[in-house]
Amino acid sequence: MRYISNEEIQFTKGLEGVVSNSTQIGYVDGEAGKLYYRGYDVADLAEHSTYEETAYLLFYGKLPNQKELAAFSKKLASYRALPSDVLDRLVDMPCPCHPMSMLRTGVSLLECMDESCPIAEDLESKKEYGIRLIAQMATLTADIARHRENLPPIEPDPSLSHAANFLYMLNGKRGEPLAERVMDVALILHADHGMNASTFASMVVASTLSDLYSSVTAGIGSLKGPLHGGANERVIQMLKSLSSVEEAETFVERAISKKEKIMGFGHRVYKAYDPRAKIFQGYARELTELTGNDSLFAIARTIEKRVIEAYADKGILPNVDFYSGLIYHSLGIDGSIFTPIFAASRIAGWVARVIEYLEDNRLFRPRAIYQGPLDVPYVPIEERE
Repeated sequence: MRYISNEEIQFTKGLEGVVSNSTQIGYVDGEAGKLYYRGYDVADLAEHSTYEETAYLLFYGKLPNQKELAAFSKKLASYRALPSDVLDRLVDMPCPCHPMSMLRTGVSLLECMDESCPIAEDLESKKEYGIRLIAQMATLTADIARHRENLPPIEPDPSLSHAANFLYMLNGKRGEPLAERVMDVALILHADHGMNASTFASMVVASTLSDLYSSVTAGIGSLKGPLHGGANERVIQMLKSLSSVEEAETFVERAISKKEKIMGFGHRVYKAYDPRAKIFQGYARELTELTGNDSLFAIARTIEKRVIEAYADKGILPNVDFYSGLIYHSLGIDGSIFTPIFAASRIAGWVARVIEYLEDNRLFRPRAIYQGPLDVPYVPIEERE
């Protein structure tokens, strides 16, 4: 028996630290706690930009001027409506599906119901389908959310911004200006984040020259996994299970003493405070005061302070999930829809990176270290024990 050793092939489990491609789209500086889109600090984009402007930046490599932004926003608004058959077929499925499964299936239906059922070969056509998907993912997510509450879908309002319309379709009414701004910021902060699992999955499928819809369904399938998406739903479950600051103190002390994982802390890349969590914390304070959820914010801050005291020197600090779930809960959104919202934002990053990679495409084909036997003799079935 001969094993292929680590000395013969460089091996790192989970591809950690392995460079798969080059990019100009986004950069995560884990040591400094910085996130950049096309060179712009995400904190500046969260303060001054919009999701439409950010998506344009990711796609085209520059911030749009007023005319370009108006045209891009108008195009997004024109693409928001879904074919009626998509939702009809989703709600007719025989089993109660996870919202992410419904979202994944909905994207597949969108491709099948497209009149040309496209496998676009040129990048401009792929980009156009990507812009359409950005618009339709928000509508599809909102429709799924309302179906789960036994509520009718809300028609998109072309007069509203992408974030304001998304919140309107989710809740059936216009949000407060702060709520609409917070949704905009949430979409900006989730739009791209390095070579994460769902982005990589999308790019692997695209590298085969499959269609864009298949790439996006791969991203959604990857994001569904609890090690990638969904942690913020578990954070809000944790916060809601605690009735007071005092109970939160007891909870976190017990978890620390037993070395139990506390949801919303630690990150594979960040060794400093996640910049997205820092931005979300400020908005969470304002939004919870507006919506009467300030007691949950106090509980969250109590947990954060105690965990930082215990683990900051180990680089275990709040990540984006710690406050994003509290924000979505305060916006009146059910926890089961938190991860679909993530997808409705990250679609911009998925498509932008797919298009960039296809400009100089090479099929992804990593190797595996084989550690099984070789030259095993075949035994006829009648001679086997």
